Amino acid sequence: MERQIIGAKARPKATTDAPAVRHLTVDAESAGQRLDNYLMRVLKGVPKTHVYRVIRSGEVRLNKGRAQADSRVAEGDDVRVPPMRLPEPSTVPPAPAREFPVLLEDEHLLAIHKPAGVAVHGGSGVSSGVIEQLRSSRPAARFLELVHRLDKETSGVLLLAKKRSALTALQDQFRSRIPEKSIGKVYSALVFGTWPDKLKVIDLALHKGLDAKGERHVRVVAAEHADGRRSITLVKVAQRMPDTTLLDVTLKTGRTHQIRVHLASHGHAIVGDPKYGDFARNKAFAREHRFERMFLHARQLAFDHPATGERITLVAPLPPECAALLA
Repeated sequence: MERQIIGAKARPKATTDAPAVRHLTVDAESAGQRLDNYLMRVLKGVPKTHVYRVIRSGEVRLNKGRAQADSRVAEGDDVRVPPMRLPEPSTVPPAPAREFPVLLEDEHLLAIHKPAGVAVHGGSGVSSGVIEQLRSSRPAARFLELVHRLDKETSGVLLLAKKRSALTALQDQFRSRIPEKSIGKVYSALVFGTWPDKLKVIDLALHKGLDAKGERHVRVVAAEHADGRRSITLVKVAQRMPDTTLLDVTLKTGRTHQIRVHLASHGHAIVGDPKYGDFARNKAFAREHRFERMFLHARQLAFDHPATGERITLVAPLPPECAALLA
């Protein structure tokens, strides 16, 4: 099974040993992929941060034009890749084989219960994630791709496609703005403080950028901000405790770190959130309750089966450490 350059036909290499500009032609199997995902599969071993950097700088060209990371490639597209050295195959150790609790599996898709602390894919200092570990444990699988993503610190339902047709159909549902044709996502989040009953809808634009350390960081911006994206989160109180509130959170849009930023922007950061939470408060809470993770759990995912059209609702129970904390 070929893994090094998947879904790409490289044109003849330059005769010099120095890195040269390369042009890749997208084949039918890769049609519909996001540009960033396509490049990370083609440029095996190149750090994810570098892939995003060359896309943002405009060095990557899609049919001779600039493109965004979330641009979709189509069969026959020309992708210009700037000069870069690829690591020798021997320098990239194989990901450890690992299986995860299965919620649903058939010939079209795989749904697992992702534990907290495991990235969905490698990159940015992470040698391997869920997708690489699953591919190692299933060497006979001809196709296996992430349909969506969860933060490393988030547990819960994660959906993968076992066919290209299933991937594009499910991703279309994630992008759909038609309620009956979209993905239904519900999270459990434990936040500090007393969440107000009247605050049920958060409609705040978000902007994704980099912080002082060069790491991805999302912030709330004005609705008219040129680079802001409207983001809507629905919130319902599920349980109240003396110093915290358990929330049922439903996403109407799927922006990066949306729940974490929206909740923190109202003064109620998620317990254990290392990026948008209160470091001192998290540390004190972890010491008192022996709870070492972020309490954000993707507990429910509803979607139409890509082959049968049947509406399916998957539920991942709270992990033991979260259930024990609430008890």
